[in-house]
Formats: sequence, C-alpha cells, structure tokens
Amino acid sequence: MALLNILQYPDPRLHKVAKPVAEVDDRIRKLVADMAETMYDAPGIGLAATQVDVHEQVIVMDLSETRDELRVFINPEILWRSDEQKTYEEGCLSVPGVYDEVQRAERVRVRALDEKGERFEIDADDLLAVCIQHEMDHLKGRVFVEYLSPLKRNRIKQKMKKLERQPA
Repeated sequence: MALLNILQYPDPRLHKVAKPVAEVDDRIRKLVADMAETMYDAPGIGLAATQVDVHEQVIVMDLSETRDELRVFINPEILWRSDEQKTYEEGCLSVPGVYDEVQRAERVRVRALDEKGERFEIDADDLLAVCIQHEMDHLKGRVFVEYLSPLKRNRIKQKMKKLERQPA
C-alpha cells in the first residue's frame, strides 16, 4: 500500500469528471487500499479518487470511531433523494482547515459496486448521506466550497493559494 498525494483546492484537476470503472480488478483493489490508507493517514472520513488525481468513480469512507468499517463505492449512483434537506458543517481533505455549512438531501438511496465488484444498494441518512453526496460531488468535478457564496469561495481560494506558496 502507498500514501497518495491529495490534490489541494483550487487545483484544476479537482474539476475533472470521473469516468466509470470498466472492471473491478486488482488495479482497482490496489487503488481502494491506497486510498483507504491515505484517508486514514490524513485523517479523514471520506476520499474520492478524483482527490488523488485518479479520474475514475471510486470512493472510500469510514465514519466509525474505531476506523475499522471501511465502505467502498465504485460507480456509485443516487437512485433517490429525500425532499427534506439538512445543513451540515462540512470539511474536505482537499481544502484543509476550511469548514462551512452546506445544505444537502437528508436521506439518499445509493447503488454501487464494492471492492469485489458486487452490486449493492444502501439507504443512508445523517452523516453517511452527507458524506456520500460530498464524495460523489468530487466524482462530478465539484468541491464543497462551490456551494458557498462567491465572496466566501474567493477568500478560501486566496487562503489556499497563500498556503501553497509557503515552504513546507
């Protein structure tokens, strides 16, 4: 396994739309393992392949306190969203140190493939629903800060560019 480099907003590669995975094979399973290791190390609760500059529809997440309940979503699609909306404070590994409120569907039903290539459906609510929608946005080339006002988004962009210029 290997730690992958997480792209930082406003990197234009974060806006690439991910393509469906043609076949869940050893290459995809290695990507899943590397993404999981990267997410845990960051530390975060979700990571989309787009964030590590792989433009295929792969998401990993783990919302457990014990960090031992990895969920994998390959070629995820939202089958249904509730009309009820909920506002959550979101953060993102690609926008470190930035948190803001985003409104999303309170509940979703998702169909995807797991790391074995087996199809499954899941009904998600609360944080899981938020996380799924957040990570699926990455696969569509969208970062959560794009839900914010242009003024907030511009401030975040300036902050991230300033951090980028600072020596490590």
